[in-house]
Amino acid sequence: MSSFGRLFGVFRAGAQRIGQAPQRVSVRSRAGGGPHIEPQYRQGPQLTRHQKFQAELISGAMWFWILWHCWHDPDAVLGHFPWPDASQWSDEELGIPADDEE
Repeated sequence: MSSFGRLFGVFRAGAQRIGQAPQRVSVRSRAGGGPHIEPQYRQGPQLTRHQKFQAELISGAMWFWILWHCWHDPDAVLGHFPWPDASQWSDEELGIPADDEE
């Protein structure tokens, strides 16, 4: 192999190493024996697909519960009293000034 070939191989290997992202291991063993995940600054939590599915399932059940009860028991949201008939109110009660008042 020529010296040029060896030099090219060294540069190629170095370029591959530079192009890789630095490997950071953030899981350490603690006294309890289980892994402890270190918090990472300004990054959201890393969720698994199972955790994401559980969150979607629970939030879907919550909204089903809310909308079901709003549809089938609207008095729980709107109140347990008859709505007043606004057509029976006088102009004074509605805050409308008299016609002769300018």
